[in-house]
Amino acid sequence: MKLNIERAALMKALGHVQSVVERRNTIPILSNVLLSAERGGLSFSATDLDMEIVDETAAEVSATGQITAPAHILYEIVRKLPDGAQVELKFNGEDPRLSIQAGRSKFNLPVLPAGDFPVMSSDGLSSRISVDSDALTRLIDKTRFAISTEETRYYLNGLYVHTVMEDGSPKLRCVATDGHRLALAEMPAPEGSVGAPGVIIPRKTIQEARRLLEDAGEMVELQVSPAKVRFEFGKASLTSKVIDGAFPDYMRVIPKDNTKIVRLDNKLFEQAVDRVATISAEKSRSVKLAIEAGRLTLTVRNMEAGQGVEELEIDYDGDAFEIGFNARYLLDVCGQIEGETMEMRFADPASPTLVLDPTDAGVQYVLMPLRV
Repeated sequence: MKLNIERAALMKALGHVQSVVERRNTIPILSNVLLSAERGGLSFSATDLDMEIVDETAAEVSATGQITAPAHILYEIVRKLPDGAQVELKFNGEDPRLSIQAGRSKFNLPVLPAGDFPVMSSDGLSSRISVDSDALTRLIDKTRFAISTEETRYYLNGLYVHTVMEDGSPKLRCVATDGHRLALAEMPAPEGSVGAPGVIIPRKTIQEARRLLEDAGEMVELQVSPAKVRFEFGKASLTSKVIDGAFPDYMRVIPKDNTKIVRLDNKLFEQAVDRVATISAEKSRSVKLAIEAGRLTLTVRNMEAGQGVEELEIDYDGDAFEIGFNARYLLDVCGQIEGETMEMRFADPASPTLVLDPTDAGVQYVLMPLRV
């Protein structure tokens, strides 16, 4: 194998694939990236056995071939080469190392045989969906913060992507919950999505897909099966296993009859929560909201650090009540509201609260209250 490639192109493609590689691996070849040189181009593959990313880029290939090399070390070498450098990659059977040369810089890296590199099959991937990349980015950004990190309820460790019928029209919907909060975002169902199986896409896969969306074209292709999902971003593709489990019936959690409606300035509320939370106990991070006609009082009490109080004007004319929330969860939801105003709908201090963005009817957030 022998080829010349421009440093920026090499770094971009390596950057796409190397992040899937775990820093610590018990299987040595999983620390490597598979390099496949064919006439006119170089392709890269990396996997952690649950997910595989493949990308390709143009290169001047004078001798074709395949080999695997340490992913993170190769990426760091290329990252530190000067801009505009021409990089030569060379491997032959006589020297059991990959040679990397750029100007006066020369490196030799250990290799492992390409034949030992695990390749993820695409069996069963049938449903093909074309999604606008901006729309998919919105669905992911509006929901991924609520994905659970608790391993015990593994079926919550991902984003539930599925199609629903609502008011006679199909919607592509993403839902995430960790049991304390829930985030839902939807869009009109793109062609091909009706009838596709609903899948729970793992948190790490969602993070990688979101990263690849930064360099995606206008459209992204999705292929779905009950066991796998594949994202195709032009020349790059991401294939992943999905979580084998049943996502809970989230519609039962979304309140329908919360009649106490409060409208408030989202930015002012976010800043006030952030300030009073400064002295909250790190474990609970609880903040008390005292709501009355025209006014909201936020209070945090900490036996060691004292007390913080903030007052805000709000649009509300109902009965007074008090309710508590985790400050971090409030701030996360505030960060998703696009418009100036946030709408909060309450039932009572012990029931879930619904948070809406008046400028985006396709999102809903649910927060479970805390005792304060």
